[in-house]
Amino acid sequence: MKKKARVLFVSQEVTPYLDETPMGIIGRKLPQGIQERGKEIRTFMPKYGCINERRNQLHEVIRLSGMNLIIDDSDHQLIIKVASIQSARMQVYFIDNQEYFERKHILTDKKGEHFTDNDERAIFFCRGVIETVNKLGWSPDIVHLHGWMTSLTALYLKKSFKDNPLFADTKIVYSVYDDEFTVPLHKDFSKKVLFDGIEKIDVELYKNPTFVNVSKLAIDLADGVIKGSAKINSDIEKYIKKSGKPVLEYMAGDEYIAAYSEFYDAVLEEVVEAV
Repeated sequence: MKKKARVLFVSQEVTPYLDETPMGIIGRKLPQGIQERGKEIRTFMPKYGCINERRNQLHEVIRLSGMNLIIDDSDHQLIIKVASIQSARMQVYFIDNQEYFERKHILTDKKGEHFTDNDERAIFFCRGVIETVNKLGWSPDIVHLHGWMTSLTALYLKKSFKDNPLFADTKIVYSVYDDEFTVPLHKDFSKKVLFDGIEKIDVELYKNPTFVNVSKLAIDLADGVIKGSAKINSDIEKYIKKSGKPVLEYMAGDEYIAAYSEFYDAVLEEVVEAV
């Protein structure tokens, strides 16, 4: 009997935990739709401080929490929380840390300016997801990344965890959105991301950590690319075209769920044929 394909969703935003945005709605509806099409799923997002834990019934998963992640020579405690969306029969896992995610805003402060430590928050989130999935012992066939903040997951999976049996055959799908930041990330980003198996040459693009360059590296590392917004950055649009990667164009309406499911299958089949 053929085993169910497993899809790990790593999302910058998921409705109803945050105000509705196009990305957040996809983060909510897509996992449910993929599960209903016979695939096994797990969903992760950051536990931003503006998420009401009581109303959404979040609780800490003690057996998964407590690990420390070292970023820029400092220890940061990894806390894992979980909540259920009963109507969808799905759980959402939250990556939490007091220093990075207690503040009551998502990526920008009340003046609309991007937090200066968004680079470290992204590193912590992406590494936290992988470490938690590793602890769960759950081997995903597809990892689908939504939003620039999730993009480092591709780097760590392809470089740091490539010899881990759980992730050895995992394929990455990256959705590009119009979630552009205008001020580059921290100037030391290319040093901070270094971890087991990652060489300086692997993160050359991060020496100038603009939205475009962060997106380009994610596209380089992905096995398939999806245009998640109707209009995306024109430089990235050209880069996707040149990449030669399998691409799914933007789709409006709910028919995208079936198309995404088929795209996952095509990415997996293409790899099997290549072998």
